Amino acid sequence: MIVFDRVSFTYDGAARPTLRDVDLRIGEGDLALVVGRTGTGKSTLLGAMNGLVPHFTGGTLSGAVTVDGRTTSQHRPKDMAEVVGYVGQNPLHGFVTDTVEEEIAYGMEQLGVDPVAMRKRVEETLDLMGIAELRRRPLLDLSGGQQQRVAIASVLAAQPRVLVLDEPTSALDPTAAQDVLAALTTLVHEVGLTIVLAEHRLERVMQAADVAVWVTGDGTVESGPPRSILGRADVVPPLAALAHTLGWDEVPLSVREARRRIARERITVAEVADAPVPDGPPLLSARDLTVSYGDLRAVKGVSLDLAGGTITALMGRNGSGKSSLVNALQGAVKSTGELVVAGDVDPRSLSAAAARRRVTLVPQSAGDLLYLRTVAAECAQADRESLAPAGTCATVLARLDGGVRPDADPRDLSEGQRLSLVLAIQLTAAPPVVLLDEPTRGLDYRMKANLSRIVDGLAADGACVVVVTHDVEFAAAATHRALLMAEGEIVADGTTREVCGSSPAFAPQLAKVFAPQPIMSVREVVVT
Repeated sequence: MIVFDRVSFTYDGAARPTLRDVDLRIGEGDLALVVGRTGTGKSTLLGAMNGLVPHFTGGTLSGAVTVDGRTTSQHRPKDMAEVVGYVGQNPLHGFVTDTVEEEIAYGMEQLGVDPVAMRKRVEETLDLMGIAELRRRPLLDLSGGQQQRVAIASVLAAQPRVLVLDEPTSALDPTAAQDVLAALTTLVHEVGLTIVLAEHRLERVMQAADVAVWVTGDGTVESGPPRSILGRADVVPPLAALAHTLGWDEVPLSVREARRRIARERITVAEVADAPVPDGPPLLSARDLTVSYGDLRAVKGVSLDLAGGTITALMGRNGSGKSSLVNALQGAVKSTGELVVAGDVDPRSLSAAAARRRVTLVPQSAGDLLYLRTVAAECAQADRESLAPAGTCATVLARLDGGVRPDADPRDLSEGQRLSLVLAIQLTAAPPVVLLDEPTRGLDYRMKANLSRIVDGLAADGACVVVVTHDVEFAAAATHRALLMAEGEIVADGTTREVCGSSPAFAPQLAKVFAPQPIMSVREVVVT
């Protein structure tokens, strides 16, 4: 179905090719999982499958990419649209209408689908993606996860032969991610759709993959059985890390496989005690905090205290009010109720610049904060605005991701690199309260480990950090406390081990593997 024949691609002005002599075959009806570290060229590989690379990106492509008999050199993306459906990393960049129903219908209109058939497909796709209740909602009013599901739906409705997805579950809560992946798997097995998807949270999808494609970082690509590729790739999901720790020669692809092997080999591990949440005077206090958008109450009378030295995970399904809460804590949206930072200041009473020095927020769409032409210019501006010594922002960025070039245009960075840059800019002011809204989107495992070390350092210096996340593995490894939201209210509050370890939806993989023993990450696995 998809054939790469000695394909190389070099972006204009780049010193070396992003893809080099790639030979790749993906069969009809396969689910292919593309893996690799941030910035290695996964998005470039996916873009080459429908002609976005090089027709829209520029650059030089050699060799041939053929999809269902059509070569991308002779067919532009619009000519490939009825064969290949493509969903990029950022759903908002692909939307062209105002409401959910209009967006799902738009692609079919462009392909000339009969109106009667179009109506039927809209209904089927709304049900398939579990978004029927959103049909008349404005796209801009949806949460990031809801937008992600609409973007996938709008492409599926056109019924392409091949579906290409770049980070399709990055903005989804665990349950929604499982629902979407179940729908995709059904399309593979029951309809014969060929799906190619790139993911950083491999634990969510690797058990469903027929083939893994590893973009190694030097321009080459390796493909093969997922067990083999994940056993040697430089991205290591929890079950691969467990296999390395226990000396297994194969990577289990599911919790069930891992549990069965542990039982068969009679492996036991040491018990793990739960560490208490650091306790101290609150740096931020909220009482009866409420956020409303017209008739919708997104946050309903939330009260909480956030102490210095703590790292708190804020979790919950898409649309539960998490982003609205952290925006309210920063003073970025209108709210009612009491809000105090550092014992005496309400950030809502300060100017935007002064509020950021007390409470800083890295939003989901981090790239919206970038407006200068180079990474170096953004870093220099951050140093000036934060009254920090020259080079402070660049140093923080290097700790997050040393691969971001100072002369690069921020618009040309991957989503993960762009997030690293915005995070570095916001941390330059060293605020006492740091709010991160989905900071691990687009980050590989190494970069998430770096982020964990940075938030550890912030907490060690006395700051309090709140991380809004659907990444249960990051929450398990990096946070002390977990808050679970539902319908605008906090419904659970405790240590991360208590809140996540006992949840079938929010438990990390190793907690499921070793249940009832509350193991949260591979560093806690001590064989006895």
